[in-house]
Amino acid sequence: MARRIQNFETLAENELRTDALSIAEAGYAAIDIGTALARSLTIEHDTLYIAGKEYPLTGRHIFFVGVGKCAFSAAAVIEQTLGERLTSGIALDVSLLETPLAKVEMLVGTHPLPSEINETATKRILDFLAGRTENDLVIMLISGGGSTLLCAHTAPMTCIDESTLWNELTAKGATIQEINTVRKHTSRARGGGLAFAAYPAEVISLIVSDVPGNAIAYIASGPTVLDASTVADAQEVLAKYGITSDTTTLIETPKEPIHFERVTNTLFLSNTNALEAMQSEAKKRGYAADIITDRFVGEAHAIGRAITETLHVAPPKTALLCAGESTVALTGEHGEGGRDQEIALAALLEIRDDELILPFSSDGRDNTDHAGAIGDSTTRAHALAQNLSVEEHLAQHRSYDFFKTSGDALHTGYTGTNVSDLIVALKK
Repeated sequence: MARRIQNFETLAENELRTDALSIAEAGYAAIDIGTALARSLTIEHDTLYIAGKEYPLTGRHIFFVGVGKCAFSAAAVIEQTLGERLTSGIALDVSLLETPLAKVEMLVGTHPLPSEINETATKRILDFLAGRTENDLVIMLISGGGSTLLCAHTAPMTCIDESTLWNELTAKGATIQEINTVRKHTSRARGGGLAFAAYPAEVISLIVSDVPGNAIAYIASGPTVLDASTVADAQEVLAKYGITSDTTTLIETPKEPIHFERVTNTLFLSNTNALEAMQSEAKKRGYAADIITDRFVGEAHAIGRAITETLHVAPPKTALLCAGESTVALTGEHGEGGRDQEIALAALLEIRDDELILPFSSDGRDNTDHAGAIGDSTTRAHALAQNLSVEEHLAQHRSYDFFKTSGDALHTGYTGTNVSDLIVALKK
């Protein structure tokens, strides 16, 4: 497999950087959706084997529905594996594949903000699922980004209203669980909505997690999961952050168990796959590699400093590996940046010459065209040469500008997968 990090050679200015980048590459390879699907999906004697389960195919129509940042990559493998057995499909992603698909209709939506494009695409998916019969088998691939894409509001709420709501919740530091609790109650396609639409067909839902803790009810706002939350829970989140709006229309999610009896939800891929591969690569390179957590949360700047403090007291040849999703609470005037770049920038305040931190996004987009950034003494030297102030850029949340100018940003392009953010921290 070709390297995912496009500027690997440019960034690999020393051995510590080469090690960190190689460990990150191992993580990217482990969560490649096409490779994972091809490995776990087979057909033998008219039986489909997928994610450890088997499904008879004789006399059945098979359909595919993909939603999120992994949708097109998965659809390509599904088409190749099932061939003529696949009746048809539909996939909604955020970035178009270079090669068109033969049987799966490809819809491109917007992210991270909802739009009328997403609303139209969601209606197309709901229409596609309508009318499925008991004998039909629907394979779904649900992945991060699905919450934004699956827009099916109830008047008077519009995609503009949801964009405003998302911006407010994000700016005030709401967790992804809190945000998706609200989202589930603003769209008919979330919170079990796709399973409801597909009933009475049998549904195999393969879920790629980008949510800390891997609670499937929150991944892409749980479109195939029987939802335990209520409108009251969503109202509680809004009240917590002091958000009021006359146009926020909250609806109840499907609660009848019968609509979910033939749905199999499987956690197909998560950041654990990446962390274990990264740990293995780090050990090969001579590091004592510890997986610290698969679910970090909190302010990005605090996470950056906390990891740096841990590195300070760690013995030489230590690798600390983390995954999760931080937040950046914006106040006053601010510039462009991302969670991972802010972690790296905050770490730069205290990073020592024998230490390095590399936070990066699994989907390749840390709220910008950067996937993440390296924070080490080399970065600090680059910043000094460019007269860049770490403190000033951090205070103004201008991490993108900082790393673009210093030349220490990670470039991967869109990866076609998404399992949360990842961090490699090394001590020489």
